[in-house]
Amino acid sequence: MESTKVISPAQPEAPLDVKQRGKRSTLRKRLKIELAFWGFAAPLLIGLAVFVYIPILWSIFLSFFDARSTIAPTQFVGLANYASILNDTAYQQALVTITLFALFIIPTTFALSLGLALLVNGIRFAQPFFRSVFFLPTACSYVVASLIWKLDIFNGLPTGFANTILTSLHMDPINTWISSPNPPYYWIVLVTLRLWIQVGVYMLLFIAGLQTIPQELYEAATVDGARRGWTTFRYITFPLLRNTSVAILILNLIAAYQAFDEFYNIMGSTASSGNASLGRPPLLYIFQVALGSQDYGRGSAGAIILAVIIIVFTVVQAKVFGFGKVQS
Repeated sequence: MESTKVISPAQPEAPLDVKQRGKRSTLRKRLKIELAFWGFAAPLLIGLAVFVYIPILWSIFLSFFDARSTIAPTQFVGLANYASILNDTAYQQALVTITLFALFIIPTTFALSLGLALLVNGIRFAQPFFRSVFFLPTACSYVVASLIWKLDIFNGLPTGFANTILTSLHMDPINTWISSPNPPYYWIVLVTLRLWIQVGVYMLLFIAGLQTIPQELYEAATVDGARRGWTTFRYITFPLLRNTSVAILILNLIAAYQAFDEFYNIMGSTASSGNASLGRPPLLYIFQVALGSQDYGRGSAGAIILAVIIIVFTVVQAKVFGFGKVQS
């Protein structure tokens, strides 16, 4: 008699824990997000490290060494490079030059950009067109604009644009726009160039600030009897533009003390050009010391001193004007 085999049913597999599967799915999503983030951010961070942060740290390190005709430190000199650069009358004169430039260019840029912003924001017809027209000069590089200013507008020839205007006004033409120390006509060339390029971008910042001001405030002021114009500007518009105004002042200060391109291309790169020493900012002086004289230790010290001056002025300006405070 054949024995019958009883086949037991297969045991069902234990189901995966729902929480464990959820954790694995969450980990996979986080891993994908992190990989995507580092895939996009890594090239930028590497570029910043290689071309910004490492050169800054190396410049600070190099400023304490004697490094002539080489970017490798040769002998530790401590603060000797800083003392040498601070006692150099040429560097002191460069600081005076850039301070005078900043004292004129900052309030002028501020006033013109705010005025243009009020005019453009106040019109209702073709406002995008006017914003674009005033912003377009920002797209022009300082090098190209400097060459136009030097070789065409203020070239000193009777056919130059500036001299043509003077002649039409029955005034004598000027043939020493960028070479005369007395009177210093070169300041007109440098200042007008920077105003032409940078007023448009600060105008847009002011327009952005103006458009954040609630219109209900102006309507309430009108109901209370205030007239549109100077009264509303003084008591409503300008106070509510405080953060925008301080930000623009800080950006202007930093940009003014970092001026280089227009001075280099208009006034010349070396003292042998005859007029480079008339308008020489600290960056141009550092360029001549580091790359012209191949003294990278003193050049690095001058750059660090300039950076400290900019940082100090920026912090003081932000504290004085209350940058970042809530507008009441």
